Amino acid sequence: MAKRIANIYNFVRDMDPRLPDNGRDLLFHATKMELFLLKKYNMPSTFALQYDALINDKYQKLFKDNLNSKDEIGAWWEIVQPQAESAGLKWRGRFPWDWHTNIGFSVGYTPKERERLVDVYMDKFKSVFDYYPQTVGSWFIDAHSLNYMYEKYGVLASCNCKDQIGTDGYTLWGGYWNQAYYPSKKNAYMPAQTIEGQIPIPIFRMLGSDPIYQYDVNIGQTCQEVITLEPVYTGSLGGGGNAKWVHWFLGLLTEEPCLAFAYTQIGQENSFTWDKIEKGLNLQIKQLDKLRTAGKISIETLCESGKWFRHQFKCTPATAFTAGKDWKQKNCRTAWYNCKFYRINILWENKTLRIRDLHLFDEKVISEYFLKTAKTNLANYRTLPVMDGFHWSTKDHPAGIFLVSNQTGPWEPIQSSCDPVFQEPNNTTLAICWKLNSKQQFRCACKENSLIASIPMDTSWALNWRVFKDTPLVKKGTQNRISFQIKKIKYSLNCLHGNIEKCTSRSILFKPGTDGTLVLQMELL
Repeated sequence: MAKRIANIYNFVRDMDPRLPDNGRDLLFHATKMELFLLKKYNMPSTFALQYDALINDKYQKLFKDNLNSKDEIGAWWEIVQPQAESAGLKWRGRFPWDWHTNIGFSVGYTPKERERLVDVYMDKFKSVFDYYPQTVGSWFIDAHSLNYMYEKYGVLASCNCKDQIGTDGYTLWGGYWNQAYYPSKKNAYMPAQTIEGQIPIPIFRMLGSDPIYQYDVNIGQTCQEVITLEPVYTGSLGGGGNAKWVHWFLGLLTEEPCLAFAYTQIGQENSFTWDKIEKGLNLQIKQLDKLRTAGKISIETLCESGKWFRHQFKCTPATAFTAGKDWKQKNCRTAWYNCKFYRINILWENKTLRIRDLHLFDEKVISEYFLKTAKTNLANYRTLPVMDGFHWSTKDHPAGIFLVSNQTGPWEPIQSSCDPVFQEPNNTTLAICWKLNSKQQFRCACKENSLIASIPMDTSWALNWRVFKDTPLVKKGTQNRISFQIKKIKYSLNCLHGNIEKCTSRSILFKPGTDGTLVLQMELL
């Protein structure tokens, strides 16, 4: 049976200029209350210290006096003024902690400066705790810093932010959705395909993103609202402070198909303060305690999960996150599938099926921040889109790869009121069965490097790739291949069984073979 993992991961800052008096007392109080809550339930946790908290005697004493052998102290990788100045760098920030990308994150510094920032942190950490941290978390981190931490200090696991558009000034889009992956040596956001091309540090995706509704929030705009397990989010959109949503999300995590393993991160940065965190975190911990008692979930530190992952997987595994229930009762269903080659999301909505997202991974793609520094307060981490249902949609017309039929004339979406059934025929394949009527069902198998779809012995159906914004990505279409290009990066979607018709910049038709089966393969050129 696949393992279900929850990391309780609390990131700790010493100050926040957005709060009265820089919030030092409020932040310390939040961290202390988080720690005492977890001690009450005897739950192992990771507290990740930003450098300003690391050098504060109050935090040092708090953790030395109260953490036990099951707990972990790790590093939180946002750069602050005392860290930069200890590394001999001039501070360019507006405040001692400045969240702007080119100030507060490693990408704002040259590779050599990044190494000095790492050395300063590690030396201080060891002087305080007498060992080096084994995990380092950040909203996003560059590959050069991560590999340096691994090679020099033996860091064995990391975590980064969920996918998002523009939140806090940075975009991470198209990556390995949830769970964890081994990053490319040239791009920490891009999963690697080979052992030789990967940094052997698994990166776990944080925050517990809503698998149905997060993707389309503020569709077509430049910044998203947040629907995650973070306990401060309590509204009608859902989130970690909404009891109904939390029960639904943790139910998906512990009960639905997931292939290799299922994962989520629970916890909150202390900047939100205890009065905003307390209610949501308490209800989550109580629910976790019930699931742990029932044997449905393993609560671990990030370090423990990282060790398990490295022992279990030599390369990035195939995983899935499915939602066979809709907490809003709008009859939406979804399935996310990840492997080292691609990710895909299939959405059932209004009785129709749409592949909402399909991104390919290539370890050879070099991040723009690998050797160069970020010059603005914005950052972009992307992979290779075949379908980007967020960016290529309009408010009223969602982009996607639609399941369609021409049995009654023109190509129209196939409709069925039945729920999809998700299955795991082996440890790398997510199989989907969707009953269409008393005689027919649509079958789909998400496999490593290919997608197999069929309505057996029926050739009146197709997959219709449709976008509603001009995109320069589609470069060429033939009977069996669609070629894409971003800058100088080329990749393609190949039709191994079936054929491609009616290829334009906004619509492509993938038709099955005479047996009713269509096989698509993702290829890097």
